[in-house]
Amino acid sequence: MDFYGKLNDLDINEKSKNDYVTAADKASEAYLINELKKTYPDISVLAEESGHHDPQNTRYWIIDPLDGTRNFIHGLPFFSISLALYDTDQIKLGIIFDPIHNHFYSAEKGNGAFKDGKAMQVSKKTLDKAFLATGFPFHRKQVLDAYLHSFHDVFGYVGNIRRCGSAALDLAYVADGKFDGFWEIGLNKWDFAAGVLMVEEAGGVVSDFNNTADYFESGNIIAANKTLHNELYTIIHTHFK
Repeated sequence: MDFYGKLNDLDINEKSKNDYVTAADKASEAYLINELKKTYPDISVLAEESGHHDPQNTRYWIIDPLDGTRNFIHGLPFFSISLALYDTDQIKLGIIFDPIHNHFYSAEKGNGAFKDGKAMQVSKKTLDKAFLATGFPFHRKQVLDAYLHSFHDVFGYVGNIRRCGSAALDLAYVADGKFDGFWEIGLNKWDFAAGVLMVEEAGGVVSDFNNTADYFESGNIIAANKTLHNELYTIIHTHFK
C-alpha cells in the first residue's frame, strides 16, 4: 500500500494498449514469489508479470499481484491480490485479499469458502432481481460486438449491473452474496483462478459460455447461483457460438 494514492511516484509502464504495470505490481509479485518459494520450494509459479517459471510442473501457484491496476493507478479503492494453487487439473486453494477494506477471502477444495473466517454463500436471486458484475474486453476488440450484444440482452432483463475493474474481487463478491452473478470474456488464469473456486465452494456454479468447465482455455466466465447461472447462460451463449 506504500504506492497507493501516489500517482506521481508510481513507475507506470504500458505493456500493451490499455494494459498497465506499475512498481506496485512488480513489488507485490516479487514478495509473493519469494515467500512462496521459501515455504514451498517444489511448487512452481505462474504469475502475471513474470510468466510461468516451470511449465512442466503440474503443481503451481497462480498469482495476480495487483488485480485492478488501473483502479490502483487512479486511486479508486477497488483492487485486490489473488493467489490460487493449481494441482493436476484442479484449483485446490484460492486466496483474495482486499487491502483497502482489509478483507481476506479464502477457499479450499471441498472445505468451503470464507471471508475473514466466516462462511460465505452465494445469493438466491433470479435474473429480474439480480445485481450483476461484468468486465469489458478492452484487450480483445475482436469480440467487442459479441460482448456488447450480450450486454444489451442481459441489460434488458436484469436488476442492475456494475463494472468495477477487478475480476478477482468481483468473484469474491459473488461468493459472498454481494453480487448475484458475474460474466466476462477473455480473462487470464490469474484473474479468475482463486475466485472461481470461491464461488463453487460457496454453492455457486461456474462455466464458460458453452456451459462447460473449459474456462481455463477460453477465459470466458459465467458465475452465479445455479438458477441465475442458467438464466445468464441462456442469454449469453447465443452470442458466442
